[in-house]
Amino acid sequence: MRKTARVLLLLFIFTVPWEYSLDLGDPFGNIARIFGLALFFVAIVAVVWARQIRTPGPLQWLTLAFFLWLCVTYFWSIDPAETLRKLPGYLQEMMVVWVAWEFIESSNALHQAFRAWLAGSWILALLTVAEMRSAEAMAAGQIRFAAFGQDPNDVARFLDLGFPVAAFLLDQEKRWGRRLLALGFFPAGLVAVVLTASRGGLIAALMALIGSALLLIGKHKRALLTAVCAMPLAAAVLWFFTPAETLDRLATIADPLQVGDLNQRLNIWEAGWRSFVRAPLFGHGAGSFVSAAGLASIDTAHNTALALLVEGGLCALTIAAAILLAAFACAMQTRGPLRIALLALLLTWLTSSLVGTAAESRTTWLLFAVIACAPRDASVHCAHPAPPREQKSARDLRQAAADSMGA
Repeated sequence: MRKTARVLLLLFIFTVPWEYSLDLGDPFGNIARIFGLALFFVAIVAVVWARQIRTPGPLQWLTLAFFLWLCVTYFWSIDPAETLRKLPGYLQEMMVVWVAWEFIESSNALHQAFRAWLAGSWILALLTVAEMRSAEAMAAGQIRFAAFGQDPNDVARFLDLGFPVAAFLLDQEKRWGRRLLALGFFPAGLVAVVLTASRGGLIAALMALIGSALLLIGKHKRALLTAVCAMPLAAAVLWFFTPAETLDRLATIADPLQVGDLNQRLNIWEAGWRSFVRAPLFGHGAGSFVSAAGLASIDTAHNTALALLVEGGLCALTIAAAILLAAFACAMQTRGPLRIALLALLLTWLTSSLVGTAAESRTTWLLFAVIACAPRDASVHCAHPAPPREQKSARDLRQAAADSMGA
């Protein structure tokens, strides 16, 4: 059963990036939800069958505390129906923190998880590029593109996280085929990020690419130099094949700062802050941001910390900050390229969370789950070999033989 659980875990990781592009409708939901529920069921059976479970670490306990706090907010929620609707989703998203801890048991398993992550990111990038060429997009005159069923900002956020993963695999993989897939994601992923026309996503992509460069600069200076020299060619390809309106939108990154409203986000943040002040300690209930802030149903917080403050109060933000610190501590327990990759992932996630609501995303909890397991990779590589046995001299051997004969 444990082998089946590991396979389902890899399939779940593979489908998370493009989950909303394949939705089977009620009662099944999207593809990641289907694999996630199957994984959760098989994982429970495997643990019960083996009659043992891995002792949870700090990050697992903190994640459980965070979920339980969200459940408790139901009792004072200003929108209990919405809170009740959100809680099963939180459970499905957070369960990967425990499942990964239970079944990513070695360095090889961690690398397999990264490969599944990169493969899913490739699918997302290809679906986004295909959307640009679709007849519907051309007829509608779209300037922002995303894989079918997905939000452009969410697509950019997950693609950004794929860059440090690709850099780590490029550094670690021995087979040329796998290394080419990792190397090829950089141009493919960057093109897809540009097509989303997500200004926040582009800034986060730059952070991720800088982290990737730091990872590769040690052993792959020639490859990195080649990539830098190829940037003008990549820019030319983007210029000729990307709609001009898409590039025009990305060129206005500084405009929201100059106007002062951050693309109307300041109004949303002000409304959210006013609602937080009314219930600063316990919040208004999970999923209640829109109701508490008095916004339209299509609005979101556009800031992860503010969403937590409004919905769960300072208590929720404190637990979430502890989870983030625990993830950082896990990353620091690793070394070399893995440490750089994990820190780049965290920095990229933090950048994205400033303008997005990431606490409700499977991507977030998958990231924390993988980081929690990463020190196992370090323990494999850092293990000190047993000291070689000292060779006995001929005199010692003769003395031992004499002693045995005398006995």
